[in-house]
Amino acid sequence: MKILVVGSGGREHALVWKLAQSPRRPRLYCAPGNAGMTSLASCVPIKADDIAALKAFARQEQIDLTIVGPEAPLALGIVDEFRKEGLRIFGPTRQAARLESSKIFSKDLMRRANVPTAMARSFDRAAEALAYVDQQAMPIVIKADGLAQGKGVVIATTKDHARRTIHEFMEQAVFGEAGKRVVIEQFLDGEELTIMAFTDGSTIVPFLPAQDHKRVGDGDTGPNTGGMGAYCPAPLGTESLRVQVTKDILQPIVEAMARLGTPFQGVLYAGLMIVKDTPYVLEFNVRMGDPETQVVLPLLKTDLLDVVEAVVDHHLEQVPIEWHAGAAVCVVMASAGYPGPCQQGMVIQGLPTGDQPSSVVFHAGTARRDDHVVTAGGRVLSVVGLGETLKEAQAHAYQQVAAISFEGCHYRRDIAARAVAR
Repeated sequence: MKILVVGSGGREHALVWKLAQSPRRPRLYCAPGNAGMTSLASCVPIKADDIAALKAFARQEQIDLTIVGPEAPLALGIVDEFRKEGLRIFGPTRQAARLESSKIFSKDLMRRANVPTAMARSFDRAAEALAYVDQQAMPIVIKADGLAQGKGVVIATTKDHARRTIHEFMEQAVFGEAGKRVVIEQFLDGEELTIMAFTDGSTIVPFLPAQDHKRVGDGDTGPNTGGMGAYCPAPLGTESLRVQVTKDILQPIVEAMARLGTPFQGVLYAGLMIVKDTPYVLEFNVRMGDPETQVVLPLLKTDLLDVVEAVVDHHLEQVPIEWHAGAAVCVVMASAGYPGPCQQGMVIQGLPTGDQPSSVVFHAGTARRDDHVVTAGGRVLSVVGLGETLKEAQAHAYQQVAAISFEGCHYRRDIAARAVAR
């Protein structure tokens, strides 16, 4: 069986790594892939958003199944285009992907489906957004409507900060068209939690709960990033809370999408804020999270390939999904300057030659130059520690981090600290 994974980050490396463990021994390709995947998959030099080239490759190589990692090709309609050609593909259609590609669409759908979320208003004119901000108490959350690589959310702590953000998003267009419309919403004070779920459009199977660390600095300081680390399972995500999230959030959204005539298939990601034991939706994503995937997949006991095919073929209810005991902690090692402009081409020292019993290193922004692996992006590596407990997994992650170095490297030193302290 031939499988194509679309993407080049740590999430895609984790997908390839997990698929390579399937007893069905699939032949793996990744487009475009990265320097860490080459022992597991054939890397194909096609960009993740070049849908025409990806489709041509899938036809030419007779790919049996394509799995899409990042959000951009989903928002561009890669699933629709592949299905037109009779090519099997895992992920939601362009219309279903609006849950992530438009914060305004997502908010409206949540309201109609009675899904708990922060109060919000949307704006397509800067003057109206500025007037609204002047009437609000701080802090307040300002979100670019479209895709901004996880960086289009700002928690404005002062009115000057809010005005400056609106100016940057809507007038300076720092995120292009994605920021020309904004959602301004109530700030919720609680603890974040990620619950992802497989769904074939009717059956919903939640993953183990994870917690991401979005801010660049220790103690949740500094600007938002694509994610500086994660851990799983998150103690905050109790069994009763997961049941509540499935019943009050995931199920209503899947049903609402079906009523719209745009059934959702793939992975539905609920980014939650837990306020006094009540879950509120901060955002929906329409694919696996990064870096959450890197801590969830090592704990998946069931063959990932079986699950993905069950989603694509609408028989998820027939596949019992099981999880390993234990825990995983991911620490992201980033380039100098991230989440802003980054220096690249720094030689990475100390990379392990293979998986260790207690850790695995997933590549993200890496490339090969001569005989060296070098940095080629903002988030460079996802270093995952495994253990029987979160504390043990955390220790293993940081032991591996300490063995790796590159010029300008920075990372958070408090990933999973709150959960371990519990």
